[in-house]
This record gives sequence, structure tokens and C-alpha cells, in this order.
Amino acid sequence: GWKVKHFKVYKFRTMYTDADKRTEKLFEDPNILADYQKGIKLKHDPRLTKIGAFLRKTSIDELPQIFNVLKGDMSLVGPRPLTQRDVDFVYGDYVARKIYTVKPGMTGFWQVSGRSDVDTDIRREMNLYYIRNWSLWLDIVILIRTVYAVISRKGAY
Repeated sequence: GWKVKHFKVYKFRTMYTDADKRTEKLFEDPNILADYQKGIKLKHDPRLTKIGAFLRKTSIDELPQIFNVLKGDMSLVGPRPLTQRDVDFVYGDYVARKIYTVKPGMTGFWQVSGRSDVDTDIRREMNLYYIRNWSLWLDIVILIRTVYAVISRKGAY
């Protein structure tokens, strides 16, 4: 999070409890690892429970993050919080340091511009664009577009 502060992100569980082990197994496939590094999510992720797939498709799994906003760990709008795995495999330290200069958000520029259909290079650029060009108006536009993105479910999996 902001200023490299670690915090617990609240979400509804969408994966099996042994998802970490399943992830290690998935990453044994070089094609899946390469897709992950490009930011491509699995459309039929075997780590998801059936109810978890529904929660993700409808974005209901994100609702508990409102508690993160109320606690001050997150903002409504901003780059998504990064996991250590994201930093190690996808973003790298340089981009992560830039992202850590702002509070992470429940929604953001790339989430309303294609969600999971947007690859990592574009996500990275959109996050950096948001940080460089932040304005209240940009946040309002992103919040309005979030409503459409959630309703359309495009790129949600």
C-alpha cells in the first residue's frame, strides 16, 4: 500500500483454501507462468470455487474492501494493491515504488478500461498515467465508469 505499508485486504474468499499449492503447480506450466507475467488471468481458473467464480464475475468479492477504505488503508480510486508476487513476477521494483506513492484503490483506471482483458504492460502504463495525472475529476470519471464495468461484467473472471 501507500508508502510500502503492508495491510490486510478484505475480500470474500473465492479460491480453495489450498490455492497457494495449486498456484505453485499451475506455475510449473511455462505457458501459464508466462501468461501470469503478462497479467493474463485464467478464464477458467481451477483454483476458484463455483461460488467464488460467481463472486468475481459480479465483483461482489471486492465489497469488503470498503472496510479498508474506512480504515484509511485504501481509497475508492487508485492503483490496485500489489502483492509481493505481483512485484516479483509482474511489476518489478521500479514500478512498484511509483505505485506505492499513492493509496491503493478499490477501482482504478485499468479496471474500467478492460479489467482482466488488459495486459500487464497496459496496466502498468495506466497506473503510472493515473499517478501522474490525478485529479478529482479523473476519480469521478473512474467511479462512473466503474458502475458500467461492474454491470457489463466485461473482463471479469
